[in-house]
Amino acid sequence: MRRLEWPLHIVRRVVVAVVVVAVLAVAVPLAVDRLGDIRARCADGVVKMGEDDECVGVTDGSFRFAGHLAAVERKIKEENDLVLDDAKKESYVSVAYMTSFTLTNDDSNSADSVRHELEGAYLAQYRHNRGDLASSPKIRLLIANTGSSSAHWEHTVDELIDRRDSEDRLVAVTGLGPSTARNLSALRKLSGQGLATVASTMTATNISDIPGFVRVSPTNVDEAYAGAAFLKRKKFRTAVVVQDSARNNLYAATLGTAFTRAFPDGEGGQKLLAERLTYDSSLAGSWKNELRFFPAQLCDLRPQVIYFAGRGRHLTNFLDALANRVCTDHTFTVLAGDDTSNLEPQQIANAVENDVQVFFTGLAHRDMWRAEPDRVSGRSAAYFQKNGRLDTWFPHDDRYDGQDIMAHDAVLTAAEGIRMAAEGDSSKVTGEAVGRMFHQMNGPFQLAGASGFISFQNNGNPRNKAVPILSLNARGRTELVEVSAARGKPPEGQ
Repeated sequence: MRRLEWPLHIVRRVVVAVVVVAVLAVAVPLAVDRLGDIRARCADGVVKMGEDDECVGVTDGSFRFAGHLAAVERKIKEENDLVLDDAKKESYVSVAYMTSFTLTNDDSNSADSVRHELEGAYLAQYRHNRGDLASSPKIRLLIANTGSSSAHWEHTVDELIDRRDSEDRLVAVTGLGPSTARNLSALRKLSGQGLATVASTMTATNISDIPGFVRVSPTNVDEAYAGAAFLKRKKFRTAVVVQDSARNNLYAATLGTAFTRAFPDGEGGQKLLAERLTYDSSLAGSWKNELRFFPAQLCDLRPQVIYFAGRGRHLTNFLDALANRVCTDHTFTVLAGDDTSNLEPQQIANAVENDVQVFFTGLAHRDMWRAEPDRVSGRSAAYFQKNGRLDTWFPHDDRYDGQDIMAHDAVLTAAEGIRMAAEGDSSKVTGEAVGRMFHQMNGPFQLAGASGFISFQNNGNPRNKAVPILSLNARGRTELVEVSAARGKPPEGQ
């Protein structure tokens, strides 16, 4: 058989064609992937995720998660840049502030509340770096967004973990968001990777005994006992609990359980008139309808107090239902938990219009220092007063909810732990070392916070933390009624 021979120029063309096809087979998918990455990328460390293309992840302030955060993120970026400029002269580590910064109607936090948190976090960074508490090593403050309802917490947490050994030198994560199952999972993963963690507003009592974790907020048990003590002082004798039974709402579950233990008092005659009335906020189509049935039952029971163990946004619907009750001759008083502070001014004003007196156990209020000057650090509290430093930095932003104070105290706790761990040698500062220092913040070493003097138990909870009793007014603001605590009075400074 005659052998078929190809001219050399044809062979060359065939070879080139084969090589080109092979290269394209590899390059085209890579190019497509690269194009997808570019489209999904919002900024360094921040990517689009989910059906709504939320930008989630970690930034140093160079990326704006929301327009209303622009002013405070700009200041954080400027401070972070100053730290890097001084890096040759002075060492630094990073602290992240993590919560949901891109919000929807599914979130309990409001846009105002998370902005105020970030403003307070920046104040703590400033005080530690070049303010009245200037210490070394300096702190870079990273902003970590987990997305609405913390739906993308795993991506953000992984991004934070990667920052431990990078030039960011991350050692602590603060904030951590409200008490939900997702945020608890995020907390446990961060702790498992050796990062110190400080919660600012996480109050569910069953979140404890996690290595390197503390919280500056009172627990729900402390809130319930402080609230019950207030009611007893005011001679309220009968109560009914209305509670959200959604499985992922750790906040409501522990709050309701704690109050049912704290309020009944054989000596004082206080008692609960019925088992808890429950609704399930996880059933999006029916929970509002469930609340509509409660006023009829409450009119039959006629308690003096209704203890509402649910989120602030649920409370507004409940108050609307209660305003339409048939027993208009009976006056109800409602006592709620700290999530009420997430209500926006108009929601607060609307709540007051319902002709129901509403109190709630808050986390912080700027008038606490004036009411109890020996139990709140005057130096820290001054920054939050009218015409104080925060008013100068962020004018026309009425921080009525106390979230700025709580975030400040959380970041200040991390900063103090870093200072104590360093002892003049920044190489000693690790997440584990910072976490250990939290347990040294006792007695003369307690934290001089703007929400009270803070020391920590071994399980991470604060000791007998100050709990402000607040009321809502028609101007859409909260007013301080008194400062309480689980065991009577909060601790004094030493």
